[in-house]
Amino acid sequence: MNKYLDISSEVKAALDGGKPVVALESTIISHGMPYPQNVETALTVEKTIREHGAVPATIAIIGGRLKAGLSPDEIEYLGKAGTKVTKASRRDLPVLVAKGADGATTVATTMIIAAMAGIKVFATGGIGGVHRGAETTMDISADLEELAVTPVMVICAGAKSILDLGLTLEYLETKGVPVVGYGTDELPAFYTRKSGFGVDYRLDTPEELASAFKAKLDMGLRGGMLVTNPIPEEYSMDPGYINGAIDEAVKEAEALGIRGKATTPFLLAKIKELTGGDSLDANIELVLNNARLAAKTSAVLARL
Repeated sequence: MNKYLDISSEVKAALDGGKPVVALESTIISHGMPYPQNVETALTVEKTIREHGAVPATIAIIGGRLKAGLSPDEIEYLGKAGTKVTKASRRDLPVLVAKGADGATTVATTMIIAAMAGIKVFATGGIGGVHRGAETTMDISADLEELAVTPVMVICAGAKSILDLGLTLEYLETKGVPVVGYGTDELPAFYTRKSGFGVDYRLDTPEELASAFKAKLDMGLRGGMLVTNPIPEEYSMDPGYINGAIDEAVKEAEALGIRGKATTPFLLAKIKELTGGDSLDANIELVLNNARLAAKTSAVLARL
């Protein structure tokens, strides 16, 4: 086991017993939602995963230790600390560990630590991707590169619609990452069920998802698999309405010179403000929806 990694007793017992485990990120706690909704949502997501037959493993860096499985107190700590905690991607891990610092894990770092621990399925909200204007800024999320090299299935509600979805799909194709639509032929766009862009494959059951990912692992193909699971119909937002808010938020970010890792938290907060909180409600529901699918898929994968 990696000497910097701590696996909680519950998660370790599940892994040792061949039981299903689902990884969860912690940036959504520190940077994705305000306190106390962030902590309430994180604990509800863990509860949902248990109710659907798997063990949750929320992942973070605390005191320089890579943690696979957090206690409720540790989740509360991250939630209260909020944006004071470093938003940690791959590049941040060596320094945070060496300094004994805290870090909330993005999709990329959650995948890394999950793979170290032996966890194969990860549920999140949405992945990062190619930002609008990346042809001049080169602002491309490390999440995409991690999907290309780390063998973890990532279940999400698509790429965040603050991104350039077409270029994000092109990047994933170049890196050989399968983009699967769960029960859909179209890439969901986080707050909405449709984007106008197609996926590589449509699969309709957790059994199909688990079988495809096992085949990938058995063949020794590097990298992960991206499963895009549309937000439930009743919580899906009107595309024109949410895209208008996104466009306004992007223009403000550009005017203020906001770049890099500060971009997504700023845009999500601004969109929440512009939609009167509707976007945050949608965000919570899509995360719960992804947690349910991840638990079911992990349970099947554990039996294969």
